[in-house]
Amino acid sequence: MDIIEIIKAVLFGIVEGITEWLPISSTGHMILLNEVIKLKVSEEFYSMFEVVIQLGAILAVVILFWSQIWPFGKKNNKEPYAKTGIGAWVKWDIFKLWFHILVSCVPAAIIGILFDEILEKWFYNYQTVAIMLILFGIAFIVIENKHHGKEASVKALEQIDYKLAFWIGMFQLIAAIFPGTSRSGATIVGALLLGVSRTVAAEYTFFLAIPVMFGASLLKGAKFLMESSLAQGEGIILLIGMVVAFAVSLFVIKFLMGYIKKHDFKVFGWYRIVLGALVLICGLAGVL
Repeated sequence: MDIIEIIKAVLFGIVEGITEWLPISSTGHMILLNEVIKLKVSEEFYSMFEVVIQLGAILAVVILFWSQIWPFGKKNNKEPYAKTGIGAWVKWDIFKLWFHILVSCVPAAIIGILFDEILEKWFYNYQTVAIMLILFGIAFIVIENKHHGKEASVKALEQIDYKLAFWIGMFQLIAAIFPGTSRSGATIVGALLLGVSRTVAAEYTFFLAIPVMFGASLLKGAKFLMESSLAQGEGIILLIGMVVAFAVSLFVIKFLMGYIKKHDFKVFGWYRIVLGALVLICGLAGVL
């Protein structure tokens, strides 16, 4: 296999691992990267690759937050379903968290299943990416300035109820429609507007990514296998991308959780605005 293609796969994995969790749009960056550095693969494979590569990033969340998302076990069971028997092994507080997460998934899941190909055809381009990068960059700065010095009303995951979960899901829907929005960016912006603290907003968007990204990867992977087959070397490219995305995600998630304890999200807002402007300029100049 061509060493250049392996290097490209590593680069795609690095970009996915960094941008999936920072609120700067992984899909947007992957689209832009593909405009500059194209993998020597079929269009059908790349369409699947840019989604399924996210499985590596998902695994990083599962490993880092295992104790907070696995709903079984007697150890550290703050809210057992029952005092004795099987119920004593059930962590009811974590089950309720997953019920809330599933509610948040519903809007994007419906739109994604029904209109995936239409959305990809009309909105997966540099113009949409650039505009959404800028708009949500401005949103981060405005919201952070507006909330400066104010105390969040929701300071723990347990305080997120079904109504709040649904509205966070509606913000995630924006990211499902428009690449460049950032799934994490949309949910964090929405959560902040709804009174959720930065730390809780970040954790919730990490957990929300598990069913969303796993479901999207499963659908894309199954569709690809039903309609196409892996060409020589494509399986290796996918595996390398996923492994690199996993390794990078471990560091990025830890960095972000430490960063937001002392800083706000405005730096990501400015980054999005500058990147969006550069993308528009490059597009108008014919570089993209």
